[in-house]
Amino acid sequence: MKRTHFWAIGLALLTVLGLATGCGRSSNATTSRQTTHIVTDMTGKKVTVPTRVTRVADLWHANNQVVLLLGGQRRLVATTQLIKQSPWFQTVNPRIKHVTAPFAGDDLQIEELLKTKPDVVIAADEAQVKKARSAKLPTVNAMYQDFAGLRKSVTLTAKVLGGTAPKVADAYQRTLTRNLNTVKRRLRGVTAKPKVLHIVNATNLNQVDGRGTIVDEWIKAAGGQNALKQSGNMISVTTEQLAKANPDVIIVGSTTTAKAQRALRQNPVLRKLTAVKHGRVYGNPQGTFPWDRYSAEEVLQVLWAAKKLHPAQFRGLNMVSETQAFYQKYYHYHLSQTQAQQMLNGK
Repeated sequence: MKRTHFWAIGLALLTVLGLATGCGRSSNATTSRQTTHIVTDMTGKKVTVPTRVTRVADLWHANNQVVLLLGGQRRLVATTQLIKQSPWFQTVNPRIKHVTAPFAGDDLQIEELLKTKPDVVIAADEAQVKKARSAKLPTVNAMYQDFAGLRKSVTLTAKVLGGTAPKVADAYQRTLTRNLNTVKRRLRGVTAKPKVLHIVNATNLNQVDGRGTIVDEWIKAAGGQNALKQSGNMISVTTEQLAKANPDVIIVGSTTTAKAQRALRQNPVLRKLTAVKHGRVYGNPQGTFPWDRYSAEEVLQVLWAAKKLHPAQFRGLNMVSETQAFYQKYYHYHLSQTQAQQMLNGK
């Protein structure tokens, strides 16, 4: 009986050990296998991406700012040269200077991109998307053209990043909604809509933004109307067309107000425009990305533009404080009053 008893105990122990060993192998295999999920990008393409993304190659200048906004900047393993050299992006996220920019000019170098071993690639240029997908990299197109697209693109990027990013994206959506509603409320009953001309930059005064663009959308949201009838981003028009449009306000991207005013006054035709004569020419603010174009900081742009177009209705709006609050909440960076004022001046 004793011998039988010992045999039974031994057999039971071997069975338990065998089960434990088998379970261990199964668990390790499951753990090592990367789980995935599907996201739908801005073109409607369904893309399978890892559930846990730790290495992001962001090939679109503007979307790097969204990754920063969502707290994913430490995951960036590839970026663009423009972002690496952006003074305000470097200020908020100094490590961006050391992130690879896998480009030769504007041409994506796929071998350099592969060396960064990204879990996912985010892009906006269709040729870059095609190249990255040909290299078997999960690639998401995040491009958008309007405020609805901005919202959707932020949510898409948050789904790609995972973790706390979706919660941050939800908070951002609420901030954008609140600011748009603030402007709408303050402009209630105001019927005058100043004609606004948006010039891309001070080096080419004939390159402008027409209707049907995100620029046109924030002009309208801020209580203005586009001075041009033409549609499209960064379109070329003649000086005569600008003279005929005769805007009440001119906003120039990627420059300071002083440089914008100087450039327009030096032009013998444009110096006669109503906006120039009345001193209503402004350089557009630019932070971690220019506020006026494909920027998460459109949240601030709509407030700034409304204050410029309708100063009486927004006399109490402190843009320095608004800018500081946004940078603290979303970038966790304490922007000084001087820094915020520099940003608002387009420096």
